[in-house]
Amino acid sequence: MQNRTDGELMELVMAKEHSALEELYDRYVKLVYSFSLKTMKDEHASREIVQLVFTRLWTTEKGYDASKGGYVNWLLTITRNITIDYVRKHRKQNEIIRLEPREWEQAFISGEPDPETALFRKQSGEQIKQAYAHLTTNQIELINLMYWEGYSLSEIASQKNEPVGTVKSRLHQCLKILRKHLTPVKEGSI
Repeated sequence: MQNRTDGELMELVMAKEHSALEELYDRYVKLVYSFSLKTMKDEHASREIVQLVFTRLWTTEKGYDASKGGYVNWLLTITRNITIDYVRKHRKQNEIIRLEPREWEQAFISGEPDPETALFRKQSGEQIKQAYAHLTTNQIELINLMYWEGYSLSEIASQKNEPVGTVKSRLHQCLKILRKHLTPVKEGSI
């Protein structure tokens, strides 16, 4: 197996040859792990991503096409895509705070040991609520999809059935409105 090219090994993997996958794993596990670790900065998550990448190699129906580029580039593209999916999945699972005005006050003041920090967060939450009052429901939904649910511009565009440029422009307008109505509050300045 060691004398075979990556492309030949991938053909054997497609034929469900375990030893071919083992050889690819031995060749590229360090590369996939370091690529993932650089992005994730978390050893546990990076090990999970390595497992997902090699599982994908085993289960993929498309396989590697040498005419479209080098094997390493193809493998790193798979790693990048799986890493992005992993981040999105775990972001949703961990229930990152969504920018919905009615939820901000509770999110900011629950469980704070330091009264000054709680007050700072409460004031910040109030300021965000006030800024959000200047956005439409559609604008709030756009901000949530992009920044808190992790969708890309193209995913939002296809979901909304709009061109990417339109979504990008609408997002820019939302951020402009928020920037206009948000002023920096420094912790410890209260």
